[in-house]
Amino acid sequence: MSWKEIIQNKWLKLGFWSVLYIAWVIWLGNYWWLLGLGVIFDLLITKKVKWLFWKKEYAPGEKHNVWLDWLDAIIFAVVVVTFINIFFFQAFKIPSSSMESSLYTGDHLFVSKLSYGPRVPQTPLTIPFTHNQAFGHESYSTLIQNKYRRLKGFGEVKRGDVVVFGFPNGDTVLTRRPADDYYAWVRTYGREKTIAQFGPIIVRPADKKDHYVKRCVAVAGDTLVVKDGLVWVNGEKEPDYPGRQLTYQVITTGSRINQLKLEQLGLNLSELYFDTRLPGYPMMPLTGEMLEKVKALPSVVDVTLNLEQFPATGQDTGIFPFTGKTRWTCDYFGPLWIPQKGATVALDKDNLPLYERIIRDYEHNTLQVNGEEILINGEPATTYTFKQDYYFMMGDNRHNSLDSRYWGFVPEDHIVGKPSIIWLSTDSNKSFPKSIRWKRFLKIL
Repeated sequence: MSWKEIIQNKWLKLGFWSVLYIAWVIWLGNYWWLLGLGVIFDLLITKKVKWLFWKKEYAPGEKHNVWLDWLDAIIFAVVVVTFINIFFFQAFKIPSSSMESSLYTGDHLFVSKLSYGPRVPQTPLTIPFTHNQAFGHESYSTLIQNKYRRLKGFGEVKRGDVVVFGFPNGDTVLTRRPADDYYAWVRTYGREKTIAQFGPIIVRPADKKDHYVKRCVAVAGDTLVVKDGLVWVNGEKEPDYPGRQLTYQVITTGSRINQLKLEQLGLNLSELYFDTRLPGYPMMPLTGEMLEKVKALPSVVDVTLNLEQFPATGQDTGIFPFTGKTRWTCDYFGPLWIPQKGATVALDKDNLPLYERIIRDYEHNTLQVNGEEILINGEPATTYTFKQDYYFMMGDNRHNSLDSRYWGFVPEDHIVGKPSIIWLSTDSNKSFPKSIRWKRFLKIL
């Protein structure tokens, strides 16, 4: 028997696809899908039902219908790509500079869902190739809502991983300010004024929140502290990640630093501005390597790290948990314990702001406070046991990142995957073809 005959043998095809299908069903964990073996058997062996009803069977020598052939190709592509997006990889574009110099604005990534295990779609009625928007409208229907469930992956989120996840505060979106943090506006102006000015609002399911990408600096059970802008976890200083950068005030002799020199250093020129009153740059984001090179420039007189101190007024600085009592800032934060599944904490009015969003929104309980009494699901509560793990995420561009310091913990059910490869990178500040960052083309992360 030749290789061609082996490949075309219908029984071998049935065995091959049946094994793959059974393996997928076992991974999925829903054995009702085994009924699909009957469809595979009919497609390859009996051929009693025309499952591909749109596909025309041509007689020998019959002219092909171009439109039907295109329809068949499009349907095949939609099914295959949707399957890949759900269970294996999903395309993602870096929208901001919060991860520079690790990931750049304009990087196009493939995110591996196998790294931590793909989530079974909670909102399955979605227009193919979209996440939450299409033509200015929501691209999904909440008619069917499944409970959260994650399939087995290659591992779990580890400290130091770069992770793509659903933006925790993205459950409520202002239609006229969709990129803004709704809860930050509410804290500043109140709910009614915020909605009147920037609404109406859209409420999104957990799996339809906008995607963010940050570095996980602390996992469930860790205790985190930020001192002088640097992270310490469980008493140990974080590794010096090559892309981590802090913002410095750079004083010069009076002239600007040559832009070509700044670009060669790897700086994002769109984030820099020169203040003649210093003279110099009030906020220049630098990695450790960049810092030494900038200090060595002949025109540089002084370089000072920018650190945010808590204001003497004691007012809320927009830092989690938004009480002002902690006196935390983005550079002086914690100690903060990261909630862990199965762990129990004592609850009182002082520490409730740390956990109220978890209790009410992420773990779906009712929460009321009557004087000194805390009621969960209508019952008095002095403790709370967490139902899932949580993580603390920070951008590598530490002074230009909207991260966990500003909105708190990331629930385990918000985790999407891990960036695996940059397949394209473009710089919007340059014209084509100079806009393409060829050195980042097909870069494995």
